[in-house]
Parts: sequence; structure tokens; C-alpha cells
Amino acid sequence: MASVSHRGRGGRRALNEINMVPFIDVMLVLLIIFMVTAPLITPSLIDLPSVGKAARKPDRVIEVLVARDESLQLKDGEQPVSLPLKEIAPAVLKAQQGQPAGGTAVVISADRNVKYESVVKVMDALQRAGVQRVGLSVQLAN
Repeated sequence: MASVSHRGRGGRRALNEINMVPFIDVMLVLLIIFMVTAPLITPSLIDLPSVGKAARKPDRVIEVLVARDESLQLKDGEQPVSLPLKEIAPAVLKAQQGQPAGGTAVVISADRNVKYESVVKVMDALQRAGVQRVGLSVQLAN
């Protein structure tokens, strides 16, 4: 409620001023709290996996190449073979037969201009077929 001041002969006038002192006091207290706690907060570090940190390197790598035009190729040591999406998973499982469990890794290598959706479709098809080790190939910029 606005305070009322009396002026001389019965003139009443409302004061329309906001008292800023409590607001400034609260802001200064918050500033002090942030200044004290900021040095105590340490930035958390994320330990990302790298190529050399695998527990055991795979015996053999089967590579699924996703080209710029989203065509798929399967590379198993020799020349790449072009296959549609529905035939990639059975071909990978066939290539993994006779290998020890977890001995063959599947790596998806995609062109940098390919939609992420295409890579996810390939990964999903492989995981639905029961392929255990599926990874993504990453090329670091020089």
C-alpha cells in the first residue's frame, strides 16, 4: 500500500516510489553466495572411449559402407559388395558364422554428407538381426 504524506492544509498525496534498498540487499547476498561457491564447483570431465582402449581387439572386422547416395556396401576383407538394406543383416550374420562369439566386429562407415537417419537404419537392422558388436567409424580431422 502506498504511503500517504500530509501536506499542509489537508492535502493528501500518495507516494509512487518503490523502495529499492531490500532488492539491492537481496542481490548483494546472492552475488556473495555465487562468488563463494563458484570456485568450489569443479567442471566434470567425460572420459570418452577411444580406439586404443578396447579390452580386446576384434579378430576380424566387417565393414558396412554407407555411400553419399545412401547405397550400402559390405566389405569383408576383400572387395566391397553392394547390397540393399534388407540383405545387409543376413550377409553380416553369414560372414560371422564360424567365428568365436565377439571375435568379429561390425563397423559402419558413412560419408559425412549422409543423413544420420540412414546410419541409424543400418544399425537398427543389424541389432535386430542379433549382431553383437556394432560400432561407428570415426575419422579425426588432421
